[in-house]
Amino acid sequence: MTVTEVPPEGLTISAAAELSGLSVDTVRYYEKEGLSLHQPGRSASGQRRYTEADVRWLGTLVMLRRTGMPIRDVRRFVDLYRVDGSEPQRLAILEAHRERVLDELSEVQTHLDAINRKIDYYKDMVNR
Repeated sequence: MTVTEVPPEGLTISAAAELSGLSVDTVRYYEKEGLSLHQPGRSASGQRRYTEADVRWLGTLVMLRRTGMPIRDVRRFVDLYRVDGSEPQRLAILEAHRERVLDELSEVQTHLDAINRKIDYYKDMVNR
């Protein structure tokens, strides 16, 4: 995700959501669940305002979720991110997640191989 220049007053929740590829409801959910690094600033009228760093963090959450990381693991990662010196624990979370993703990838590859075998079988049948 490339973040465009964020104005000094920050972005509205809808603009931050659009830039990060999330819905406004999802951004609010992530905030409610404590997945934001901090609460966004507020405008004089009380509207949330998001900085470039906030939008980049939303991008991190998007990436973690799109890889299939469960919310409980994202929450652990975020909680540790707030703690200086917790890099080894964050690394362990990411490495464990990578192993799960690799296992899933292997399973999907097995399914794809089976589909390809069936396609080859039916191509042979059709071309006889």
